Amino acid sequence: MPTGDSSLRIQRGLHHHSDLDDVDLTLVNELSRNGRLANSELAARAGIAESTCLNRVRSLVMRGVITGFYADVSPTALGLHLEALITIRLHAHARGDLRRFQKYLENLSATQRVYFLAGDRDFLVHVAVHDAGALRELVSDTLSLRPEVASTSTSLIFAHAAGKRGL
Repeated sequence: MPTGDSSLRIQRGLHHHSDLDDVDLTLVNELSRNGRLANSELAARAGIAESTCLNRVRSLVMRGVITGFYADVSPTALGLHLEALITIRLHAHARGDLRRFQKYLENLSATQRVYFLAGDRDFLVHVAVHDAGALRELVSDTLSLRPEVASTSTSLIFAHAAGKRGL
């Protein structure tokens, strides 16, 4: 039987897919907390048979509800000791090709995540680099020199606080 908190999530408006039932929501919630959860454990938590669980998860992936399974890798463990958030505003004439610029940002080796924004900035880019010199080079010599870029603003990340996992 699914955990009781799925009905609470539905009441809060998280049941936006009309074809998601309580079992689907339980599976999504559990996998968002731990993507490496064994199928047998996931099935037990959802109160369904293991074969049903496997089929349900496959269906959630095929329908685009679950978009991937990821490993959280520590940039520091890879020698990337400095992380920053860079906001970027593009020139008005460059906004016609936002997707191309977004792909450019995604392909930078320092990029961890790219967010396309509404408001006075167009992008927020989370980057991880070796040191302050590498960050300066990225911002001053790589991003700021692009013809599309009107301005950038950089904020250093001192620490990460883990947010709530799950729905």
